[in-house]
Amino acid sequence: MDLSGCRTWLSKSALYGLLFSLILIWLIARKFFVRKSAPQPRALTPDLEKPALRPRSSFKAPQRSPGIWTPVEFKRPTAAPYPGWNIETTKPLPYRPFRHGPYHITMGLRTMQWDDWIELDSEFPRFHADKTRRIAERESKCCITAPEAYDGAVELLEELADYLPQRYPTLYSRTADSITNIWNKQTISLAKPLASDPITLCSLLVQDDLAIMFEKPDGQYYLLSGAILLAGFWRLTDKFGMPLSEIHTSGDVPGFKPKLEKGMMNFFRRIQPAQPVLRNNYFIQVDDDLAWSSSIGSEDGNDSTQAHGWTTAEKNKAIEHHYLRSERQSLRRLPRSGGVVFTIRTYFHPITEIVRERGVPGRLASAVRSWGEDVARYKGRERYGDVLLEYLDREHRAQVERGEVKADEDEREMEAGRYPF
Repeated sequence: MDLSGCRTWLSKSALYGLLFSLILIWLIARKFFVRKSAPQPRALTPDLEKPALRPRSSFKAPQRSPGIWTPVEFKRPTAAPYPGWNIETTKPLPYRPFRHGPYHITMGLRTMQWDDWIELDSEFPRFHADKTRRIAERESKCCITAPEAYDGAVELLEELADYLPQRYPTLYSRTADSITNIWNKQTISLAKPLASDPITLCSLLVQDDLAIMFEKPDGQYYLLSGAILLAGFWRLTDKFGMPLSEIHTSGDVPGFKPKLEKGMMNFFRRIQPAQPVLRNNYFIQVDDDLAWSSSIGSEDGNDSTQAHGWTTAEKNKAIEHHYLRSERQSLRRLPRSGGVVFTIRTYFHPITEIVRERGVPGRLASAVRSWGEDVARYKGRERYGDVLLEYLDREHRAQVERGEVKADEDEREMEAGRYPF
């Protein structure tokens, strides 16, 4: 090799060596100095207790003037029959919508699957009996529809008459102009004119209380149709005709103005017929009356709010009088009338029964202790907290001693993905 070739070879070798060194340095730097991408957090079910972990939606509701709704072409998907449903053996779903603290005030919405719109179970006979009795005794106070909301209540009746025989074919059968309850042989005619207020007829088909909100030209949503028969702590006559905001402020709902009002108003404005949602909540009740909690006073008394009513409740009743009262609420917009329907299904269980479930005593005790003063006042903790928490702590220690739960267990991880059960 001549001198020129040698120089060329050395130049190439130096260049390759330099490139190799740079690549090696880059690999080392990448290994030691470049941060690895953090794993994405596990998606939890949005709920009342925790801030919702949902991506921001890019959906924009169609532009329209307040109070004006143009009917839309939307048909709810056909519901699949509930697997193995039986009026005697299908037990209520075990909703336990509370978590270890801290307590967060949120709307707590999550997506609803259409099949799951209405939940019926073996407690249907009890609920139906209570509703029938209360309709006979006080229908004018519990079932009301304003004239401008009548079409929306009829639309809800038609929706239920379509859905229920699909989902619960062993309980309901349908003809062109009627729906029949196979269990009690009760037939409701759908022919016009209807025999009763359509919202009353709706209430006899389900275990839920029902409410329909309608938008007026001021942009507010008003409660203009409702069958509130088993609410426990509030009366339809106190709230009927009120806008959504006043319903909450008149009931002293904690954190409504600073934390809930704006988001709730935006949600009602944007919700579309194809976007049903669910939410859950819970209370403690110190009597066993599903329809009206007599411990906070007479249903026909002057005191209309739970927050004030709790002051009349007997303090620290025996634990046998303590009940978990939870609600599973669905919200959907009716496509023809534009009304927003609430279905409010109550689940009602003695505290002495649910503490047998793994982790429940410790979780409920932590949740009750985590309430802020406003939430505690609203839920009446001062009237039952001492007895309830002492009992829950004792049952939690017993579960720890039996090895059912660990005292130092990471409860947040244990609960992940399970809410609201």
